[in-house]
Amino acid sequence: MAQAMASMTGLLDGTSSSRLLSSRRVSAGRTGFIVRAQQTPVESETVAQTGRRAALGLIAAGLTGGAFAQAVLAEARSIKIGGPPPLSGGLPGTLNSDQARDTQLPLKQRFYLQPLTPSEAMARVKESAKEILNLKSQIDKKAWPYVQNDLRLKASYLRYDLNTIISAKPKEEKKPLKEIYGKLFATIDELDHAAKIKSPEEAEKYYAETTSVLNDVLAKVG
Repeated sequence: MAQAMASMTGLLDGTSSSRLLSSRRVSAGRTGFIVRAQQTPVESETVAQTGRRAALGLIAAGLTGGAFAQAVLAEARSIKIGGPPPLSGGLPGTLNSDQARDTQLPLKQRFYLQPLTPSEAMARVKESAKEILNLKSQIDKKAWPYVQNDLRLKASYLRYDLNTIISAKPKEEKKPLKEIYGKLFATIDELDHAAKIKSPEEAEKYYAETTSVLNDVLAKVG
């Protein structure tokens, strides 16, 4: 506001100065002549109106800016800051989705999969087993990256779902199932290593062993 008033004063002073300077007299010597230049009333009025308009514009801008700043500050004061939002959580039976899951477990027992019922897990075990058995065509083609990727993916599902099924079995059945479970994943690890070193002979050997143990597992857990 102070700046607007100062600018207005400057404009008004400038208008008065222009009037004084506009009336000037040029005198010559004895043989010279006199030139008198003076603004007409219309021109003087135009200059005055321009000065007043500029001054009023500055005042209006200052008032508008001040009102806007006050409105922004008032709005900012009305914002209420609450606490953090509640954790989203996971499905029943899982750790909270906002936390790292199962970090207290060994690496091979950490899973991002949601739990299934034993019957649902059994259905997915059969699908995973079918996919592992279908790796024979990739082994014959020596497509080792595909063998490794597909084997590791389906083995992850298989490991998780077999754990679910075995956990639901009676106590007297768990021990033999855990033994054959360990044998199955030992042969799967060997098959994965054979694909890693790109050995057709090793891959054929451990594929055959994996197929045999996998069929045995399906027969016992089903």
